[in-house]
Amino acid sequence: MSIFVKRKIRDRKNRPPKSDRFSLQQSAERQFKRQFFGLLLVIVTWSLAMGWLLALATNAQSATPTAEIGTVDVVPAQYQLGQELYLENCSTCHIGLPPAVLPTQTWKNLLQDSQHYGAQLKPLVDPPRILVWKYLSTFSRVQLDDEETPYRLNDSRYFKALHPGVKLPRPVQLGSCVNCHQGASDYNFRHLTAEWKNSN
Repeated sequence: MSIFVKRKIRDRKNRPPKSDRFSLQQSAERQFKRQFFGLLLVIVTWSLAMGWLLALATNAQSATPTAEIGTVDVVPAQYQLGQELYLENCSTCHIGLPPAVLPTQTWKNLLQDSQHYGAQLKPLVDPPRILVWKYLSTFSRVQLDDEETPYRLNDSRYFKALHPGVKLPRPVQLGSCVNCHQGASDYNFRHLTAEWKNSN
């Protein structure tokens, strides 16, 4: 008898009986099914949880009453910190102006100059300066090439364009904004006095 045949006979003797093989195979199949259904259950549970959280977040956003937009523009999230820093630094001494009333060049010059309308200011440093600049430059407007850079509201064509048909006092003072815009001190320029609400 050859070695090959002897080995085959020995393997047959050492092999478990057919009933044991069948039960091992069934056990392995059951274990695989349990693992498969366990994994499937985890995936379904995870998906349901994520969907529920997403639904909560969406409903919370839509259920939250939107605050009245005070400035001319809606400020996206990436500019809100810049707006907050602008107001924190600029509206402590006077009413904060929406960037749209002056051209971008005016805001750039004002941010770089420590002399601010006769007062000596401590200039903003980075990173707050960059955030404020991104906010102001995004929501201000372009200055024409032949236009002189306005530093007073009376000289700003944008300010005049935003107030059509309004007889403005000369000179316009920042404090005079409150006469028509009751919420100006809270940076809300859409809340007008009853006189102006009725005229629109």
